[in-house]
Amino acid sequence: MRYIDFIDALLIRGQSQKRERAFTMIELLLAVAIVGTLSAIGVPTYNNYIGDAKNSAAVVDIKKIESGILGFQAENGTFPNSLAQVGFANACDPWGRPYEYLNLGPNPKQTPGHRKDKSQNPLNSDFDLYSVGKDGKSSPQLQAHDSHDDIVRANNGAYVGLASEY
Repeated sequence: MRYIDFIDALLIRGQSQKRERAFTMIELLLAVAIVGTLSAIGVPTYNNYIGDAKNSAAVVDIKKIESGILGFQAENGTFPNSLAQVGFANACDPWGRPYEYLNLGPNPKQTPGHRKDKSQNPLNSDFDLYSVGKDGKSSPQLQAHDSHDDIVRANNGAYVGLASEY
């Protein structure tokens, strides 16, 4: 008996010299399970990264629009009545919705629609500028559920970021 025949007999491969190599069903299932597990870890991480990038883009946009509004105020002595007056009529947030702007005038507490903090005080004394965020919903009160994902300008521009973190 030759050495190769002896190995074939031990491995119970039979007398056939034809050897076919293929994956077994268990190997295939194991490979699918590994790919599925890696996908389950990777996809949410990627989605969080995309969400953070959109939030950062909205913060940058709000600061740029704020700069235009303050430049308008410096030239004209008053704040604009709309974003169109400062060249941002068609400015949209990363979710495709227009930025919200409200000139608060001399008495912010009497201006309807002004944004409020948890103590019901106006967020700003000059103007409100914000994005309604990913869900497209908003409420004047920052503590409301609809406002948690909004990107807001508060304390007259000292804070620009997520309403839930303010």
